[in-house]
Amino acid sequence: MPGVSEAATPSTLQWEPCPADSGSSTLECTTVEVPLDYRDPEGRRIDIAISRLASKKPSQRRGVLLTNPGGPGGSGLDYPSLLVNPVFPQPLPQSVQDQYDVIGFDPRGVGQSAPVTCDYTPGQLARLNLPYPRSSADVLKDAEIAKTIARQCSSSETAGMLPYITTANTARDMDRIRQALGEPKISYLGSSYGTYLGAVYTTMFPERSDRFVLDSNLGPGGYDHTAFQRLAPGMEQRFPDFAKFAAANPQYGLGTTPEQVRATFFELAARLEKTPVQGMDGSLFRGTTFDLLYSDVGFTTLASIWQALDTGQPLPPMPPTSGLDNSFSSRLHVLCGDSSWPRTVRGYQRDVAVYRVKYPLIGAAAANIGPCAFWPSPVERPVRIGDRGPSNVLMVQNLRDPGTPLVGARELRKAFGDRARLVTADQGGHGAYVLFARNRCANDTVTTFLTTGQRPAHDRVCAAEPN
Repeated sequence: MPGVSEAATPSTLQWEPCPADSGSSTLECTTVEVPLDYRDPEGRRIDIAISRLASKKPSQRRGVLLTNPGGPGGSGLDYPSLLVNPVFPQPLPQSVQDQYDVIGFDPRGVGQSAPVTCDYTPGQLARLNLPYPRSSADVLKDAEIAKTIARQCSSSETAGMLPYITTANTARDMDRIRQALGEPKISYLGSSYGTYLGAVYTTMFPERSDRFVLDSNLGPGGYDHTAFQRLAPGMEQRFPDFAKFAAANPQYGLGTTPEQVRATFFELAARLEKTPVQGMDGSLFRGTTFDLLYSDVGFTTLASIWQALDTGQPLPPMPPTSGLDNSFSSRLHVLCGDSSWPRTVRGYQRDVAVYRVKYPLIGAAAANIGPCAFWPSPVERPVRIGDRGPSNVLMVQNLRDPGTPLVGARELRKAFGDRARLVTADQGGHGAYVLFARNRCANDTVTTFLTTGQRPAHDRVCAAEPN
């Protein structure tokens, strides 16, 4: 049951204005009904919430552009509004908006699409995604917490959905969305985890795939155990960009050379491990630093946080964290349901000891144990990404990406063979096309592909450009 593809039929969807908090008065919403279990198409059904930012130039419209912002566990319903928001340095070009209806959706288990829960407690949520173990004893403690969370997921009120919240099933949902829209094919723009979702869709439904853009790429195994461990070298590769920024801005008092800034990181982490400040311990400090390396725009906030922690000043206001239970829960459902993870605590203890030394910034957290070690075995084998299908995939990747390092993009490019081309941009951060991505060479290459279908004849490297 790799795919359940059907031909396009005339659309009968009834569009209505999206909720007021969707970010755009022109964004329309509706739902598409899909099977919970595609092996039992007449069984339980769930609704997938989708949105549309319709082209304002029907004469230039060539189809639909499905989008996914990543995650897993991220809502995508308002993503079209985000992509075209002029507040960003590089919104989605008007030429792309003219040629496509930009489609967003909440993947199954997320937001308004049959949301799942693991009944997280506030204390569990406070640990976020990257708890940092300082010893083998900490790994053992984290194993007990992980086991408890896995048990909560499998006994919650949405436990019946647990086996079916997977990337392959979301790809099948995407094809049902295509059918409901009345389109013979879809084009696609996916970032981060969305690259794996796009790779799975175009593998399962190659004949239904038009122009596919994958931005900030996971490897062909998706967000598996290997991808999670790669957060460690990803942060090491990205951190020097921030260290240079902090050293060039002495008003923060973090050091006058990149080496001094790096030393400040370890000094603060050690100090906060002994005595947390304003609720920030060493583990949260490391995780917060990692998160704010995703974009150069976060550097000023990150430097201000370090400065406040160092000098005892109030921390800058942090963004709200509503909806974390569903975000974390749906994330786990996909991470653990897509592939099998190692199950022995001793193995994680060994990895943590190695990664703590090899990648001292956050290596121990990236190698740490999590609920996937105690998850039921996946129902379906992972989709094998291969080279069968049309040559219609364009991958774009930053050289210094903390969340999806370059090594994964290169592996995915190899798996796709001649189906894909890879554009690498000499810049840092997570996200190489539009929004905060400023490399004109990379942006123009992707826009040209989406609007004309022209890809580079060979893989392309885009040189660094001044900000």
